Amino acid sequence: MNRKHNISVITSIVSGSVVVLYDNYGRPLLHLRLSVTQRCNYRCMYCHHEGEIWKPSRELSPMEMRSIVKACMDLGIKKIKLTGGEPLIREDIVEIVETLSSLEPEDLAITTNGYYLEELALPLKKAGLMRINVSLPSLDKKVYETVTGVDGLDKVLRGLKKALDIGLKPVKVNMVILKDINEGEVWDMIKLASQMKFILQLIELEPVDMPSYLYRDLHADLDSIEREISSRGVLVNRRRYMHNRPQYRIGGAVVEIVKPVHNPDFCLHCTRIRVSSDGKLYTCLMDSSNHFDLNKALESNDPVENIKEIIIKANRARKPYFMSRCDIHG
Repeated sequence: MNRKHNISVITSIVSGSVVVLYDNYGRPLLHLRLSVTQRCNYRCMYCHHEGEIWKPSRELSPMEMRSIVKACMDLGIKKIKLTGGEPLIREDIVEIVETLSSLEPEDLAITTNGYYLEELALPLKKAGLMRINVSLPSLDKKVYETVTGVDGLDKVLRGLKKALDIGLKPVKVNMVILKDINEGEVWDMIKLASQMKFILQLIELEPVDMPSYLYRDLHADLDSIEREISSRGVLVNRRRYMHNRPQYRIGGAVVEIVKPVHNPDFCLHCTRIRVSSDGKLYTCLMDSSNHFDLNKALESNDPVENIKEIIIKANRARKPYFMSRCDIHG
C-alpha cells in the first residue's frame, strides 16, 4: 500500500471514449458523495457531519450540483450518492434528484435517516432515484431515541417498508455498532433484514470529528461480530471498489461488514471523492484538511470544464489516509 504506481493520471478505456481517473496509487475514481445540506432534524451522538464541522454560508443549487455531476461523469465518475446532514430536509430534494437523473448516471442514491421517507419515497423514485441507504441504529424505541435524539423509529420503519414496496432496490440499512448500546441487537436486525429483504450494513464507528473520549466510550470492534456471522453464514462477495467490503449471506439476509478503523483495505480500495454542501471538494472523508474550492469554477462561464480541471488536480492529491496517518502498509 505504500508503493506508488507509476501510471498516467488519466487512462482511456479501450472499449469506448470513456475516461477514468486513477490516482498515484492505482485507485480508480468512480464515486461521488455530494452533500446537499448540513441541516438535519436528528442529533445522532456519532454524527461526523460529512466532515463539515462549520456552518456553511450557503447550499449548492440544483443547477450547480448538475454542473458538478456533469464534470464528474465526463471523467468517469458515474455513481452518485446524495448525503447530508439529512438530504430529505431540502425542500427541493425532488427537483435535485430529477435534475441529476437527467444526466443518466449509472447509479443515483441517497443516504437518509428515513424520517421523511414515507412521504417522499414515491416522488423521489418518479424523479429518478435508484436506491437508498437508511440509517437505523436500533429496533428499540428508547434506544433509538437515545442515539438519534428523536422519537422516530415507527415512522422510519414505515418509510423503509414504503421504499421496498415501490421498488427502490436495493435498499440498504446502515447500523453503526455502538458499545453497550446496540451491540446486542445485531441478530434482531439480521432477522428483520431477512424478513424485509434489505441489505444490512454493519458499520464500525469512525473516529471522525468527535471527541476522543466519546469515541472511546462508543467504539465497538466488529471482529467478533464478523467471526460469528462468517461461522453461521457464507461469504458471497467482496466489493473490491467499495473498500473491499465482505458480504455474507445468512439465512435470507445479506450482511455487509464496514470496518474503516485501522483497516488498510478501506483506504487501499477507496474510489471516492466528496463535495460539501457549500461547494468544497475533498479527496478523503477522513481528512478535512485537504480540499479544493469549486465556487469560482461554478461562477465561471464554463463551469463544467473548469470543475473538471479541479477534479483532475484533486485526484493527483488523493492518497490512502491510513497509510499516511497510521503507518499501516500493505
